[in-house]
Amino acid sequence: MRMYFAAICAAALAVAPSLAQAAAPTVPLADFVHEDQFSNPRLSPDGKHVAITVRLPSGDRFIPVLMMYTVPEMKMTGAIRMKVFEVPASYTWVSPTRLVVAKAREFGSREAPQMTGEVVAVELDGSKQAYLFGYDMFLYSKQGERYGDDHAFGSIEGISNKRDGHVFVGSYAWRGKSSLLYDIDSNKSTRKLVAELPVQDLSFIMQHDGTPRFAIGADEQSNAVEFRFDSASGQWNKIEKHGFRRYRPFHFGADDREFIATYSAEGEPDQLVREDLASGKRSVLFKDAVGSFAGAMYTSNSLPFGAYSAVGIPKVRYFDENGADARLHKELSAQFPGHYLHFIDFSDDGKFLLFSVKSDRDPGSYYLFNRETMKADMLFSAMETIDPEQMAERRPISFAARDGLELHGFLTMPRDTGGAKAPLVVLPHGGPHGPYDTWFFDEDAQFLASRGYAVLQVNFRGSGGRGLNFLEAGFRQWGDKVIDDLVDGTRWAIGQGKIDGERVCAYGASFGGYASMMLAAREPALYKCAVGYVGVYDLKLLAKPQNDRSDTFKANAYRKYVGDDKAELERISPVSLAASIKAPVFLVHGGQDKRALVDHAHAMRAALTAAGRPPEWFLAPNEGHGFYDTANRTAFYEKLEAFLGRHIGPKAAAK
Repeated sequence: MRMYFAAICAAALAVAPSLAQAAAPTVPLADFVHEDQFSNPRLSPDGKHVAITVRLPSGDRFIPVLMMYTVPEMKMTGAIRMKVFEVPASYTWVSPTRLVVAKAREFGSREAPQMTGEVVAVELDGSKQAYLFGYDMFLYSKQGERYGDDHAFGSIEGISNKRDGHVFVGSYAWRGKSSLLYDIDSNKSTRKLVAELPVQDLSFIMQHDGTPRFAIGADEQSNAVEFRFDSASGQWNKIEKHGFRRYRPFHFGADDREFIATYSAEGEPDQLVREDLASGKRSVLFKDAVGSFAGAMYTSNSLPFGAYSAVGIPKVRYFDENGADARLHKELSAQFPGHYLHFIDFSDDGKFLLFSVKSDRDPGSYYLFNRETMKADMLFSAMETIDPEQMAERRPISFAARDGLELHGFLTMPRDTGGAKAPLVVLPHGGPHGPYDTWFFDEDAQFLASRGYAVLQVNFRGSGGRGLNFLEAGFRQWGDKVIDDLVDGTRWAIGQGKIDGERVCAYGASFGGYASMMLAAREPALYKCAVGYVGVYDLKLLAKPQNDRSDTFKANAYRKYVGDDKAELERISPVSLAASIKAPVFLVHGGQDKRALVDHAHAMRAALTAAGRPPEWFLAPNEGHGFYDTANRTAFYEKLEAFLGRHIGPKAAAK
């Protein structure tokens, strides 16, 4: 895994370029379905070790294992392996030799692993493993007889700045309405209650001295709520929204005198503000008329020094151009033209820096930098089989929707069309509310571009990255203005003169699958085929009870998103519009999908069959919301490539 990068000298900070491999005519499919072997590195407080999630082969799957290495030698010191389908979701160093880990379960590649609410600890050599919190406390912990099983969900909320092995864990009861915060000694597995609120599922924002200052979450109506702790009275007070629509504190400076928050007065793109804890005086660190702040970067003393807009190609704006960390970031970034460089971790003394570089064509690489020797060592690359030289440029785009709303997105053109117009795949993102497409490397877009297709991604109204007003503009517009935005984007792309308007297909996952079916139903002459991957097709099933505490929250959220009028839900459900879909359809689903129940796929298939247009079909019985199994992932992309080739590929054009 370990590769040395050329030394970055103090005088020039020159990085030697690597040798580019000769470009192949077609990038092998295996390069795209190959599991990202290394991910999520975290540097130890003393800068001597790094913890990394490593995917190891096990039959047809790759099992995530948390492994610890010395740096820069990358000599393994220990590991912690979990049960099948369990993964280390997040982890942090609580001392130079000890980590705490929040566990999660993988249910599908199209959704983030779902946290189990369990927290464990381990030494860097893999020893002294301890079960700190969770529903199996009695079984796995030596302290089980003291505490018993936790009938609650645990979440890592912060760590002690003393680096003494203490971690703050939020506890959220399965039944009842309370949020608790414990100070847990990960060495002794003992705990002390430090905060309690009679409101469920609140996350705590900690000061560096261990004081919980803010608690944030959402009520049962899925509306954001925030509380602030008053030290004088010892009370938690609800923050009333007077004069603003969004205000979410999330990070304290090293001296705890100031904190950073997301702020939006009237629903405009989220600003990044800095606030004095005592006086309440605020100053704006980042503000953009189009995009919310994204990618905030922190200095070696924990204060942010820059951020970029969520819209377009990331370009860091520095809050203090002359600050030491801003200067270092600029100098390092200059050695990686066309890339975005992100500071991940500093050692406590500021000597060592873990950073990453990535771009639209490069999945990314990770480096350890020594500020004294001015030397950087490359630790590993993400998706190491991908050659950036063979990938396509992702171009930011903007256009006006039919009602005048300015929309943004990305157009990925194949590298060589031979002068011919390219067929187009419209790729709506999932969500739809909150997620948004970014400039960074996109596996689907690059895979399709490598096969000769242009790829259009539109951040339609309702997407994240542009503030509350833009987000809420998509509420109850799933089948109407959201689809209009995608159609308008398709026509805009065709109008640029490099797209073959007679060869257009829609393909998406989750909500993207819904949108693809709706595009085919709404504009049968424009879209020549449609692919739905783990999609939702019958909106009446969205709020179907799962017999858990999230049922009420989900029902209220979907009421905001699409309403609850059955006639309206039928009007904007693809299963009700199957007769309007004239294009060939390919449906792909996982039999164990808990996010978009397999009932959606069966209902869509039945509706299309009844309309006389049975779809192509691929059901993976043991997969969830997206495929993890390498064989299934490979089979899906092979079938997708063949399906597109038949309907909008070169042979289709010749018909």
